[in-house]
Amino acid sequence: MGLSLVAYVLLGVTGVWMFRHRTTQQPRPPWLRPFHAIAGIAMVVLVLLLLGIGLVGTIGHYGNLGHSPHLIAGLLVVALVSISAWSATQIHSVVWARSLHVSLNLILFFGFLWVSLTGWDVVQKYLP
Repeated sequence: MGLSLVAYVLLGVTGVWMFRHRTTQQPRPPWLRPFHAIAGIAMVVLVLLLLGIGLVGTIGHYGNLGHSPHLIAGLLVVALVSISAWSATQIHSVVWARSLHVSLNLILFFGFLWVSLTGWDVVQKYLP
């Protein structure tokens, strides 16, 4: 989870940096956009990996999934990350894709907060 949060912060910093360069019409460093894209791909992979670990671990330990709000929080984060990643691929061809991408990532802050808080409760159940 920590690496996903680090990727999220990196994406926020590089996203704001790209926004600043776009609005002031300054040239951006050539590595900035590819770095942002790679960090985004890393976050998608990490979130999907966490989803897989969580599903397998929960089913293995409890035998079902319906015992915690962490599942809903996790699925919300996976959905937000997935739609945000899709919208990022549409930014250069669809006018509203950038605003959707940015809006989803702002909402994702609260999703990560919720999944972190509910995840803390889940971790406490596993610890002796």
